[in-house]
Formats: sequence, C-alpha cells, structure tokens
Amino acid sequence: MKDTIKSYYRLTKPGIIYSNVLAVAAGFLLASRGNIDISTLVGSLVGIGLIIASACVINNCIDRKIDVKMDRTKSRALVTGKISVMNAIRFAVVLGILGFDILFFTTNLLTVLLGVIAVVFYVVIYGIAKRKSVHGTLVGSISGALPPVAGYTAVTGQIDIAAVALALIWIAWQMPHFFAIAMYRKRDYARAGIPVLPVVRGMLSAKRQIVFYVVCFIVASSLMTFFGYTGKIYLIVIGLTSLGWLALGIKGFRTQNDSKWARKMFFYSLGVMLILCLMLSIGGVIA
Repeated sequence: MKDTIKSYYRLTKPGIIYSNVLAVAAGFLLASRGNIDISTLVGSLVGIGLIIASACVINNCIDRKIDVKMDRTKSRALVTGKISVMNAIRFAVVLGILGFDILFFTTNLLTVLLGVIAVVFYVVIYGIAKRKSVHGTLVGSISGALPPVAGYTAVTGQIDIAAVALALIWIAWQMPHFFAIAMYRKRDYARAGIPVLPVVRGMLSAKRQIVFYVVCFIVASSLMTFFGYTGKIYLIVIGLTSLGWLALGIKGFRTQNDSKWARKMFFYSLGVMLILCLMLSIGGVIA
C-alpha cells in the first residue's frame, strides 16, 4: 500500500509541483506587498499545486511510449505497468477538479482562467510541439511562466505590467534551464526522438541560446525595479546573481566537457530561481 501511494505521488512529478508552487508564492507575495490574505494564499498554493499535479499525471500518460526509451524515465509506474493508464487518468481528473474548485472559491475567475490556459498549453500544445519542433521548449515555457502570474493575479485580479514582467522573467529563466538539461541528457532525447536543440542543431547552438536567454533574463528581471514594483536591493541581488550565471554561460564556449558544464548551468539556474523567488517575495516591501 505504501509503495503504491509513493508511485502515485511520483506520478505527479513533485519536483515540478514544488518549484511552481514556490513561483506562485513569489508572485502572490509580490502583489500583496506585505498585506497577506492567508486564506487566499493557501487556496492559491494548494489549488494551483493540485492543477499542476493533474497536468503532470496526464502528461505521464501521454508520454509513456517516449518514457520507455529514456534512462531517467523508463522505470516510471505507467511504463512498468505498476499503475494502469485508466487509474492514472481517474487520479488526474480528481486532482484537477479539486484544484480548480479550490482556486475558484478562494481566488478569482482570471486566476482560474490562467490555470485552464496553463493546462491546455502544457498537456496539448507543448505535448505536440516537443515531438515535432525544436521550438517545443519555448512553447513549454509559456505554461511554465503562468504559475507566478496566477499567484500575482490571485491578489490583484488583473494583468498589469508586473504580471507581464513575471511571465517574461520565467520564460527567460526556463530556456537556459531546460537547454542545460537537454545538453547533459542529449543521448536520452536522441534515443526517444525528441527534437531538442542540442540534438537537432548541436551543442554550440544550445550554448549560444543559453547565453542569449540569460541576457534576456537580466533585462526582464530588471523591469520590476524599473517600473517601481521592487527596490534597489532586489535589483542589486538579482543583478549580481544573473551576472554570475552569464559568466558561467560564457565559460561554456571554452569547456572541454559539455555535459559537466551543462550540469553546472542546471544547478546554478536552480539557485537563481530560489534567489529570485525570495527577492520577489520581499521586494515589494524593502527598498
């Protein structure tokens, strides 16, 4: 029984849930500016977390024939048959209904709509794009950029400059993050026939795109201070962190071990995200 529960838990891709819930909290706290409604915060985190879990389970159902070809995914419960596809779908439906109900009763219609858009982009549009195009990563980044925006709109009930900036920041952050994953897992993606950038256009092209999007991240993250949503401390901390990320990215053009460098970029990107979420959370109330 315990082992079965763990299998269902892993089916939700908890790493994705936790990172996105952190982003939701950052957007929510940025919008709250110190005036926090606890019930709305909890509803946003739980509701969006359940919706993401539902989308991830559906994604696992759709990707099971791809997963069997990749080392990191071939032991997933749907691939091994430990959980049936129908049971996984039932699980996803329950998670989705609960998530949208909680979001509906604790936030607002705009936030619910963003949840719907995110699910459609992740499950349907990204699900198709990642199999057909090298630009699938960019398509997927749209759904990944909506959780912090949803956290923000849960408070404000509207899309404004800060909400747009949050989306741009998350899109710009995701691209180097996922290109780095694609680089050190290149063989897995090639075996599964997924046309990620390193497989289709090579490592050098991926490195160029990583540096380009890190620069985009620097510009996008500075918009928060430029438009008065965060103070100078946020700008200094994020600026220094981002420049370190850029420096590491540029080093990639001289590396002799692409996989090792890509792993460093991946882990550094996680650090960038943690610092970003922290600074956004307090950025609206400190100078």
